[in-house]
Amino acid sequence: MLLLGIDLGTSFIKVSVVDSQTGKRIATAQYPDSEAEIISVKKGWAEQDPLIWWENTKRAIKKANSSGSYNPKDIGAIGIAYQMHGLVIVDENQQPLRNSIIWCDSRAVEIGNQAFSALNSKGFLQSHLNSPGNFTASKLAWVKENEPEVYERIYKFMLPGDFLCMCLTKQINSNPSSISEGILWDFEKDELSETLLNHYGIDRSLVPDIQPIFSNYGSLDSAVASELGLSERTIVSYKAGDQPNNALSLGVIDAGEVAATAGTSGVIYAVSDHLIFDKESRVNSFAHVNHSKDQSNIGVLLCINGTGIQNSWIKKLTAKGLDYDQINEKAAEVAVGSEGIVVLPFGNGAERMLNNKTVQGHIENLDFVRHDESHVWRAVQEGIAHSFRYGLDIIRENDIHPSVIKAGYANMFLSPIFQQSFAGVTQVPVELYENDGSVGAALGAGIGAEVYKDKKEAFSGLKKIKTIEPSDKDLYNDLYGAWNKSLLQKL
Repeated sequence: MLLLGIDLGTSFIKVSVVDSQTGKRIATAQYPDSEAEIISVKKGWAEQDPLIWWENTKRAIKKANSSGSYNPKDIGAIGIAYQMHGLVIVDENQQPLRNSIIWCDSRAVEIGNQAFSALNSKGFLQSHLNSPGNFTASKLAWVKENEPEVYERIYKFMLPGDFLCMCLTKQINSNPSSISEGILWDFEKDELSETLLNHYGIDRSLVPDIQPIFSNYGSLDSAVASELGLSERTIVSYKAGDQPNNALSLGVIDAGEVAATAGTSGVIYAVSDHLIFDKESRVNSFAHVNHSKDQSNIGVLLCINGTGIQNSWIKKLTAKGLDYDQINEKAAEVAVGSEGIVVLPFGNGAERMLNNKTVQGHIENLDFVRHDESHVWRAVQEGIAHSFRYGLDIIRENDIHPSVIKAGYANMFLSPIFQQSFAGVTQVPVELYENDGSVGAALGAGIGAEVYKDKKEAFSGLKKIKTIEPSDKDLYNDLYGAWNKSLLQKL
């Protein structure tokens, strides 16, 4: 059997076709080639058109099919990974009623804060492991409050991956991991949160059907199967947010294991075997992909909105005509520390780890005589690494102390400068793996379709590329101290 993995990212859709017997990818494609648009009509807003996600998904699948390296009819199961915390709302005809309010949108911060003030005295943090914050439920409450005519037409609300599944199968459903992203899962009762639904006045009928994470979410709609050249017997058997999926695809399953990513946003994701929450809700706890009633497996997620987007932003402004390898070569000529330049990469909305404050991006200590663009390029990568250290220290406050951090050899972890800065400032070895969210989603589909006996078998072929050992502890501690001092002045 062949397995298809779809990774719905902020920038593009990536798909991979995997041979279930070997676990190897035999074809891959992405669409579009350039970064997809984020619509921001007001400060702090971030939206995308879900119909464009669907169109790009179809284009990516057709592009992979055109490789001729497999028979599309042999694809038996599909897995979906997706950008987390977004809100999609549809009417009875399964048509979106507005753009998706995506993960980095800040408009619902105050709504979530007010809900937390009202509910926390009743033990909300202990039962839900998070404050309502700026997550999916609060975004839906914002629509209810500000767009009542739209809200009245809602048939169901969904996470982005649920929407893609609906497009494929015409079925609307979700799972505890996805629902917990919206802070709509009561972990003490292990069920949908009536507490937050009631507080926001959201009718339970708007919630998708809830199924196990690995399960049959529906077979392909006949018209969709015909258009994409797939079999109508193909099922969607796995859905997960990009960070739980990334952790799974790195083999981060058991308590104490930690994964990191540095794409548009940056994430540290740790697994705990008991209910865990940060008292200030700076990190968030969700149901991991192997969470069940019998065994708590909680994914502790720290998200930094402004990481890779800072690196791509500076490239667009100052490095036209250069690729990232060329930028890294020039930046490597600059000494560690970038001769004093400090970069705070927080120009992508409110940062939860900074107590939902919007600090904005900053480039400080520029010397117009000594510094050129290569100093800034290096400082950007070091500033992003420092933001990960800040986040890791919060994880450590919550009694999680990783001995190693696993990451995919992708995005910013392709850069030797960032690799060494990350390991140096965190003082934790980093293992880099041949890893891809779309491949992880495909193998997740294999678990859901019961092709594999367990999760470890599915990812037994995971290949480690290299380990980056920490170095220069005192130097990196000094650099982090200066960076942290600059940040504290903005908080």
